[in-house]
Amino acid sequence: MIGTVVIWATTTVNVLSTVDDHEIAFIWPAIWEYTSAVSNMIATLAVWAAVRWTTFRLRTALQIILAHLAGVFAYSIPHVAIFVALREAIYALLGRDYEFGPVTRYVYELRKDVIGYFILGAVFWGVMRLRRQASKAAARRTFDIIDGSRLVRVELTDILAVTAAGNYAEFILADGRRPLMRSSLAALEEKLGFTRTHRSWLVNPDRVTGLRPDGSGDYTVELGPMEAPLSRRFPEATTRLRGA
Repeated sequence: MIGTVVIWATTTVNVLSTVDDHEIAFIWPAIWEYTSAVSNMIATLAVWAAVRWTTFRLRTALQIILAHLAGVFAYSIPHVAIFVALREAIYALLGRDYEFGPVTRYVYELRKDVIGYFILGAVFWGVMRLRRQASKAAARRTFDIIDGSRLVRVELTDILAVTAAGNYAEFILADGRRPLMRSSLAALEEKLGFTRTHRSWLVNPDRVTGLRPDGSGDYTVELGPMEAPLSRRFPEATTRLRGA
């Protein structure tokens, strides 16, 4: 959708600019530019495929370079071939002949296509990244606590804190429940995105209501109805919670 908007908006600007600059009938630049736009939309699939292939999996620098090099030609050759065929057909209907020109004309088109490829590629990359981040954010809104044979699915915002309990982690929920799950705090810290305030505590930064100094650099983290310790050995936690 975004690629289509970019292509058609650019095409319309080019048509109007050509009419103003060369004082020719609207029909001719319209044929040239819009046939190019139609073929561009088809050839754009190659850009999308190359960006997707290099974005969502770990690739080496050489693989990425080769993928985009192949992508440029996979985009440019169909683009030129399709718009030439379309123009020849339209010109024939109008009783005229269309001449693409010598082979060197393709070099001129290729230069433009290289620029177009990387503009479209940047747009696709940005959209793919945003969608992936949105998908991850949506997936992280809830968390499944495996309490023995029971599954407790909770909203992340309902988890106030997590504390170590031997080989288990105890979840302290806003409704007062305290389900247990066999897991280390280190693993949960990464999954939940919570803040480690103590070797035995993780707190949800979105639920912090206050920080109270206890002396010697330690704090007490206020989480509404409950409290958790904040050790001076975790200075990064103090910084994060002050800014939360």
